[in-house]
Amino acid sequence: MKQCVPVSVLFNRNFLATSLALASQAGPGSHALAQEASVVPLEEVVVTARRRAENLQDVPISVTAMSAEALERRQIFSTVDLDRATPSMQFTSYGQLSGNNAAAVVFIRGVGQLDPTPAVDPGVGFYIDDVYMGRSVGAAMDFFDIADVQVLRGPQGTLFGRNTIGGAVIVNSRLPGTEFGGTISGELGDDNLYQVYGVVDLPVNGDLGLRLSAGTRKRDGYVTREFDGQDLGNENGYTLKGTLRWTPSDSLDVILRADYTEKDEHGSPFVFKGINTNAPVPAIVSVAAGCPGATMPFAPLEPGDPRFGAPFVPDTDDPRCANNHYDKGPYTNGGTAPVESTFEGYGSSGTLAWQLNNALELRSITAYRETDWTGIRDADNTPFTLITTDYTSASEQFSQELRLSFTSDRVHGITGLYYFDEDTSDRVTVPLAFPPAPPFIASLLNGGPGTRDLQFVDLSTESTAVFTEWTYDVTDALSLTGGLRYTDEDKFMQGVVFNLFPATDPDPDPLPNAAIPDGGPLFIRPDEYTENFQKMTGSASLTYNWAPEIMTYLSYADSFKSGGFNQRYNSPTPDFNPVTFDEETVESYELGIKANIGDSLRFNAAIFSSSYSDIQLIYRQGVVPLLFNAGSASIDGFELEFTYAPNLSLIVDGGFSYLDDSIEDIIEIPGADATVGPDNSLPFTPEWQGNLGIGYSFTYGDGLELTPRVDVAYTDSQFFDAANTELTAQNDSVTTVNASMTLSAPGTGWRVTLRGDNLTDELYPVQGNASLATLGYGEIVYARQRNWTLSAAYDF
Repeated sequence: MKQCVPVSVLFNRNFLATSLALASQAGPGSHALAQEASVVPLEEVVVTARRRAENLQDVPISVTAMSAEALERRQIFSTVDLDRATPSMQFTSYGQLSGNNAAAVVFIRGVGQLDPTPAVDPGVGFYIDDVYMGRSVGAAMDFFDIADVQVLRGPQGTLFGRNTIGGAVIVNSRLPGTEFGGTISGELGDDNLYQVYGVVDLPVNGDLGLRLSAGTRKRDGYVTREFDGQDLGNENGYTLKGTLRWTPSDSLDVILRADYTEKDEHGSPFVFKGINTNAPVPAIVSVAAGCPGATMPFAPLEPGDPRFGAPFVPDTDDPRCANNHYDKGPYTNGGTAPVESTFEGYGSSGTLAWQLNNALELRSITAYRETDWTGIRDADNTPFTLITTDYTSASEQFSQELRLSFTSDRVHGITGLYYFDEDTSDRVTVPLAFPPAPPFIASLLNGGPGTRDLQFVDLSTESTAVFTEWTYDVTDALSLTGGLRYTDEDKFMQGVVFNLFPATDPDPDPLPNAAIPDGGPLFIRPDEYTENFQKMTGSASLTYNWAPEIMTYLSYADSFKSGGFNQRYNSPTPDFNPVTFDEETVESYELGIKANIGDSLRFNAAIFSSSYSDIQLIYRQGVVPLLFNAGSASIDGFELEFTYAPNLSLIVDGGFSYLDDSIEDIIEIPGADATVGPDNSLPFTPEWQGNLGIGYSFTYGDGLELTPRVDVAYTDSQFFDAANTELTAQNDSVTTVNASMTLSAPGTGWRVTLRGDNLTDELYPVQGNASLATLGYGEIVYARQRNWTLSAAYDF
């Protein structure tokens, strides 16, 4: 029977066998699939990088594709781990300003998104079961019950559309099986790790099947707050999934999906990294606290007062002084303000695939998703109130995609329509010690409250697109591909922003409708502001097969990332209008080779050159981080991936990348505290990156199989901001080592794995943030220390 379902990653020697997505219908017999792969380790890999099933070695795109079994083998259990096995990719789950642990900060080939807030769109698109996720918060997810993952590097603007200028990440869930069965697994480990996961296939009849899965994960944090003993960086959440599949005929396939995820955690594991003792805010709070020798040049202090002078905090071990004596090391936090990270996400989708005839297929994908999250952080990580952010956001999105695919001996094509609608409501409050007016200083010196920014903002996006891409096989060896996509997008913003003095808590009710006496500025924007973005993007490629197992390609692709509105303000903007920013674009040329050498070696390599224009970067005007189009850059690089399996027991895989970025055509931002210079590097763009894994399976006569494996990952030094702040950067290269030992009994369904992460106990940062010129603080997140886990699974 012909299966009209989304095919993702296939493993088969003759290219005609079952895909992993379909093979998952055998129920949770993922271990059986792993055993088959160990018999024939180098099988063909088929991906959907061009929205149709193709051999990876025939696709003129740089793709890292891994089945669920390959992910488990390489110890990749969440999207956050993907950069350990993907060249030119950086991934962390801690946003610089959001305070949320589920916020995906993803960069591919130097392009991504630093600040995962609703006003800013991602630079790398996430697609869960063919559905685009509009927000980055929630994209940092565990791999529960998935079939495969594909990472597409480089612009994907033709078939995937907006906000894929860096690339795209495709996650496909398993489909219901045709027989009753299931899997149950559990894991225990350091830091009181506890994880349980279960899945069951419930076939109703030959045409209808149901698959249900559930998983929960809990783990203590690895950073401790001295103030209240709270652990930061903890994990506490659960996920539920359900998939219903109906195949009433050979030509019709209907799939309904629903998922729910909830997380309730303590907050991101940032720690103090440093204070600029000549910045205004540390000086103000130190003078107010009575720090001996601290000075500030603000009224009501006047010349002659020993506390009046240039901003200065002495380097003395006095708790009244905001200085670097609050550095408590990489795993201790000195903050006292509340911290919290929560996430709740629900999604549903329906996919209908209708095979009209042997050449045409019509596919409809309808989806709805909503997310609610909070992120509360003590940004300075000290007992002082330099700055605290409290973020609450609620989003809902609806999307509809129609695709018509055509296939013949020489011509392959796809044409489609896409609609996306998203509404987001944000509430942000920022208590901080910053002077909006001289009375604030007098109040602070007398023990009064500080000031508080309060923002209520509604944001909306409505986007429509039409796209097409066609491939013509000129000969058996030569193929030409071209595609275009036209996008029309409207963005809307309506909001109210206050600067409250004194810093009332909770919010005043009713909200004021006039300037607050002796307070900061108040400005109201009752009107809805609109920005329109229209863009034509395209792609073209030429492939040539020099031999059946050796293909080369030359390709061009471009994409754009939407512009929008800034939503953070500490003072009125000109004419009280929001500050907007334009879309950014990437154009890329790529030359690649994909080759299979004999039956044991597969390697793919590419060299590329990208032009990055109108880059959206965060600058600080005073204390406020705003997004501006800062200029342009060029990004050139080289990538290689390989798999080597000389026999049935040994497998070696790895890859590396080299990136050379150069910032050009700099646009100076008036009043910005940190500017980009020609010698600066783009954030999250290490020059060198690599990974290598080696596994070997020992088979014993009593039916046992023992498989040890070691994975090594290397990342060159890198900056976490456009200003290249060394205080909060990864200033040295880092090499991490992970290892596992799996004992299984093929045919019985059980397996046990002992795993160790960061075995050499490397101390290295994964995120950093600083506002040194005014607020004066620098904060950083370090990776979790060496840890061990023991897991067991049983397939029935």
